[in-house]
Amino acid sequence: MKTFTETFLSLQTGLNIWKDMANGTSVEEFILLGFPGTWQFRVSFVVVFALMYTLTVIGNASIIALVWRSSNLHTPMYFFLCNLSFLEIWYTTGVVPKAIGVMLGTSQTISFSVCILQLFFLLSLGSTECFLLSVMAYDRYLAICYPLRYCSLMSSVLSVRLALSSWLGGFLAISLLAFLTSRLTFCGPDVINHFLCDIDSCLALSCSDTRPVELATFLISLIVVVASCVVTLVSYMYIISSILRIQSAHGRRKAFSTCSAHLSVVTIWYGSTMFLYVKPSAQNSLDLNKIVNTFNTVVTPLLNPFIYTLRNKEVKLALGRAFWKK
Repeated sequence: MKTFTETFLSLQTGLNIWKDMANGTSVEEFILLGFPGTWQFRVSFVVVFALMYTLTVIGNASIIALVWRSSNLHTPMYFFLCNLSFLEIWYTTGVVPKAIGVMLGTSQTISFSVCILQLFFLLSLGSTECFLLSVMAYDRYLAICYPLRYCSLMSSVLSVRLALSSWLGGFLAISLLAFLTSRLTFCGPDVINHFLCDIDSCLALSCSDTRPVELATFLISLIVVVASCVVTLVSYMYIISSILRIQSAHGRRKAFSTCSAHLSVVTIWYGSTMFLYVKPSAQNSLDLNKIVNTFNTVVTPLLNPFIYTLRNKEVKLALGRAFWKK
């Protein structure tokens, strides 16, 4: 049972929040909780995050440099891959340095404006990745289903337009959501149970009506995540159907090898993203969201360069030639 003091303090906290709401005052700074635990536990997390961040930046930057240096990789497929690698570098950069500061206790506070900016930045990059993955699936569909007409269908001009549309669409799609979130009132408490500012944490702390933001989150998730996932799935349905019609086993393996890496990335990304965002309300456990967000923002950007390198013969050959020249 609660003691009299605990009951009095909880009532006093509730009264203070009610007064803040009545006076129109709001929280201007949040405290990021990160991963609570002993100092040794948090330091171990810092080491893991720092190592994975370093490998992510090196891996994705190496793919960009390799494609730029290898003339045989100057194709739409690798142009889109460079866009994805460039995105992954900034996506993890928007999370890991701040998360390390939070876990070390040197940078646990974040202002409201910076919190909204981080939320906008990460969600925009995540939306852009959804569009890029669907564009890459469409590119593989054209390459496998229309191999003789591929060069004319997927021209360099079209590939640039598709990549640019993905970036613009990703940032424009989140603009309304970021604006609505910035209009929320936060009266206290000011502790975010996360190592970053995400939409569910903001909704959990807000003392104003969050239904417009929840509805906007759900609708934007349907448009961005589900629509791009449908395009990807339909593209792969045609791809698999086309591969199965190939007579030789060698031909089927060769055709499948050109899209197996992308299919692996798509499965990992859409699985975690749908869990986080495609839901009518913020009902998931914040601790569970924290784990899935760690996978999405730290692990997935690290896996992508290894998946594309290990499961793509052209990249492995170009990498071998680069080392052989040195």
